[in-house]
Amino acid sequence: MSDLAATPVPSQIPAHGAAHRRRVMLVAAEPSGDLLGARLMAALRLQTLGEVAFIGLGGPHMAEQGLASLFPMEELTAMGLIEVLPKIPHLAARLRKLTKFALRERPDVLVTIDSPDFNFRLGRRLQGRGIPLVHYVAPSVWAWRPGRARQIARFLDHLMALLPFEPPYFETVGLPCSFVGHPVVESGADRGSGARFRQRHGLASERPLICVLPGSREGEVRRHLPIFAETLKRLAARFPDLAAAVPTVPAVAAEVRAAAEAFAVPAIVVTETVEKYDAMAAATVALAASGTVALELAMVRVPAVIAYRVNPLSAALARRVLKVRYVSLVNLILDRPVMPELLQENCEPEALAREIEKIMVDPTKRTAQNDAARTAMAALGQIGEPPSLRAADVVLRAIAQGPRRR
Repeated sequence: MSDLAATPVPSQIPAHGAAHRRRVMLVAAEPSGDLLGARLMAALRLQTLGEVAFIGLGGPHMAEQGLASLFPMEELTAMGLIEVLPKIPHLAARLRKLTKFALRERPDVLVTIDSPDFNFRLGRRLQGRGIPLVHYVAPSVWAWRPGRARQIARFLDHLMALLPFEPPYFETVGLPCSFVGHPVVESGADRGSGARFRQRHGLASERPLICVLPGSREGEVRRHLPIFAETLKRLAARFPDLAAAVPTVPAVAAEVRAAAEAFAVPAIVVTETVEKYDAMAAATVALAASGTVALELAMVRVPAVIAYRVNPLSAALARRVLKVRYVSLVNLILDRPVMPELLQENCEPEALAREIEKIMVDPTKRTAQNDAARTAMAALGQIGEPPSLRAADVVLRAIAQGPRRR
């Protein structure tokens, strides 16, 4: 089932009018941007009653929505610095190709999606050329490099933010910025069936189940799995009937399965998105590497402990540049440690097991975290119009207004 199936269809399509068939150019350079772009395309088609055409660059999800990509998106997919260096001439050539394409096609608007290192270069090249420039996903200037806000205000016409506290960082330097909501609320995470998961895997309704999420990248999995395995060993001694559900992705599934076979508790490894959400819904508690899964767990109202570890050098650099107290978006939005965070040297088995045990034995802690999660997800757009439709409204307004005067 496509990830777009979770996108709600509005009961009434707003009347923007369709004086002409709008031509929207989109540029997505990574899989997450491809999914965002596809949802935006579907919403724009709804909002314009189909009077819209798409050109530009994207991946398989955007292709499903009718985009014929100018070249394969995978050519631009982000890599590490060492891998990127030899490809700089090719990336520069692709940047020139997109620039010439935009100037030749003269779309009604250009929407670049995330991937700021590449997309902001494209925006600078098209500044002042009569094409409204909209960027989807605000850079995290609140966390590091605050000077970027003023830099992008020089060429962008509008910015779409995923987080409710982001617009003021850009509006103060003259860049119009709209909060549209976080795409996780359209993921379908809250539609999982815990009963279905337990029945499928023979788990009694009262049996404690921990959802273990070590990350989706190879490095994350290798760093976290040994720590999480030791954590489970300690929990097994305290909760003899404990079982584990381990959602993962195909790219690291073999490594996760091998590790799970040695867990001190019975472990069920799943790779399908529907099973992942079923596993979350069935869980008593979760142990998760920091990332989008923390928001998915909040949507499902599963209390969680957030963990993360990087190499010591990266940690030292992060401490020097990051300007935030928390890594979980739930905690950031509420400005308090709703989800316990055990990071770096604090990410160790005994401390993790202790925090998880507190949640498992104390119903008030579970209730408090779930109530806070409900508040945070409402702030991220879970209530009201879906983020993709809000984003479509912004894009259509940008077309109507044209490039802003500077």
